[in-house]
Amino acid sequence: MSINDKNSVHSVSPEVVLTFLKKTIPFNELDDSTLRDIARHIIIDFFPKGTVLFKQDETEVEYLYIIQKGGMKIYLKDEEGGITLKDFRGEGAYIGALPIIQGTRANLNVETVEDTFCFLLPKKIFLDLVQSNSRITQYFLKSFSEKFIRTAYRELRHRNMVPRTEGTLFLFSAKVRDIVRREPEFIGEDRPVQEAARRMADLHIGSLLVKSADGQVAGIVTDKDLRTKIVAAGRGLDTPVRDIMASPVHTIPDSAVCFDALLTMMKQQIHHLAVEHDGEIRGIITAHDIMVLQGSSPLYLFREIVAQRRIEGLYPLSQKVPLVVRTLIEEGAKANNITRMITILNDHILDRLLTLLIDEMGPPPLPFSWLLMGSEGRKEQTFRTDQDNAIVYEDSDDPELNREAEKYFEKFGQSAIDHLENCGYPRCPGDIMASNPKWRQPFSQWQGYFDHWIDSPEPKEVLHASIFFDFRHGFGDSSMPDKLREHIIRRSERQQIYLLHMARDYLGQRVPLSFFRNFIVEKNGEHKNKLDIKHKGLTPIINFARILSLKNGIKETNTISRLHALADHGHITGELCSTACDAYELQMQMRFVHQLKQLENGVQPDNYIDPGQLSDLEKQMLKDAFAVIERLHAILKSMFPAI
Repeated sequence: MSINDKNSVHSVSPEVVLTFLKKTIPFNELDDSTLRDIARHIIIDFFPKGTVLFKQDETEVEYLYIIQKGGMKIYLKDEEGGITLKDFRGEGAYIGALPIIQGTRANLNVETVEDTFCFLLPKKIFLDLVQSNSRITQYFLKSFSEKFIRTAYRELRHRNMVPRTEGTLFLFSAKVRDIVRREPEFIGEDRPVQEAARRMADLHIGSLLVKSADGQVAGIVTDKDLRTKIVAAGRGLDTPVRDIMASPVHTIPDSAVCFDALLTMMKQQIHHLAVEHDGEIRGIITAHDIMVLQGSSPLYLFREIVAQRRIEGLYPLSQKVPLVVRTLIEEGAKANNITRMITILNDHILDRLLTLLIDEMGPPPLPFSWLLMGSEGRKEQTFRTDQDNAIVYEDSDDPELNREAEKYFEKFGQSAIDHLENCGYPRCPGDIMASNPKWRQPFSQWQGYFDHWIDSPEPKEVLHASIFFDFRHGFGDSSMPDKLREHIIRRSERQQIYLLHMARDYLGQRVPLSFFRNFIVEKNGEHKNKLDIKHKGLTPIINFARILSLKNGIKETNTISRLHALADHGHITGELCSTACDAYELQMQMRFVHQLKQLENGVQPDNYIDPGQLSDLEKQMLKDAFAVIERLHAILKSMFPAI
């Protein structure tokens, strides 16, 4: 249905509008007098489900639409007619502000997904408000700024990634009938809840359909009902099922797509949905079913990892991580969320691998911790991150026990590194791995390593050792890494000359922008005319966060977490934290998309991007990110004036 087919608009009591606006951002920031003046100009309109309010590049927007009840979907159409879903808007949300302020036609398509009522604020009144009220101006400018950043991410995804039917498109292509696992189970409405609980436990299911005396489906009882309506409420186990069942049972045709099922569950605030065919219920699905059975679901992969009983079974699973990452990128996840997901999956693979290895070798003679360092220690892995690991084990006064531990961890470290390599994690070119005896030592030796790097630092050695300061616990006994971190913090309070060496090296790295704000790229060689986004763009931000965290006793190792902790403790401003995080995440996003594209083309992933292949928007965002690095240089220079 087009907007031209809608009903005529209607006036509405200013008091009704006033009540609504007082609980709607950003209008709730206004004083009563201003709100009342606005309310006098607002009208209300009704749009049936399926009404197209805006047509991309066609509709002249005459009102700000504020959703009073109902919902809308916002989408784009490409030249071939393909639809890309952008957003859903519900009660209290608005549409139309951007084209009104910019003086353009609608930049998106907007269609109601259910019967919807909107308050309509005339264009002139809205513009007057934006121009005269600083709070409203600030709100919409901030909103548009955030949307601008999201547009850059979106453009980065869609220009560089070939669409496919998996990932988010799964929700729009798979039918509900495709994910029904089994026939529904029933129970009589007069049966006691204890019987319902026993049946669900025996059948490993989370719900039962309830039949009335005449054989009709009267309701549904779920495991949540048992928890909240029986256990939590203190009711007896002989309570009839009819007393706690939900009724009526919400159904969906088995021909519907999974997205419609998910939307129905969200709208009805339910977790179970009956699948119907020709008036007969054929099964029950949950939101969990939809996401888990999506082959690239992180939860699906996690279950595969923990189910392995042989180390060799883990080998192919790391190859599935890019599938999960692709889905996250398609869904618009930010880089920090993506790296966190990769970290969780990689950590689970490591945990399972080392657990199975200990099952093979027997328990270690002394407690130990498997340390993760570098990007692994910072929880910032991308695709095929090199191994950077070590072993720290407990000191012992027993020479025989020490020899036994040395022998055990030698075999353990070498075997673990071999298995990790077979899982797809390349060996460290610098041999910083647990297979190297130098990085497989008792706690006292590790204390000695850090004492040397901190107290008597050689510039080159400190630069090499910086990877070790990002360590975190990966497996085993976490108490030793915690004690080691505390030791480093105490030592750093007394001696910070090593930080001066770190800062000097950092400030010696040039920001990759010329005097005329052009990108500085490789002049020759394999990567000619390309930019190393890892070392030129990301590493400076990582180094800045590391140096200030070590200087100020921050225990975090993740770059984003370090920046936030520094801001929380007043060591940097909140604005600098936000700006640096945005610069870091934008570059990480570019790196992810670049590497994913290489993997899908059968190319070994690297960190060299071609600025000539970036859109104008991407180039501008990247230049803005490099400008942030210049700010960080200046701040660090002021903190270490001796440089």
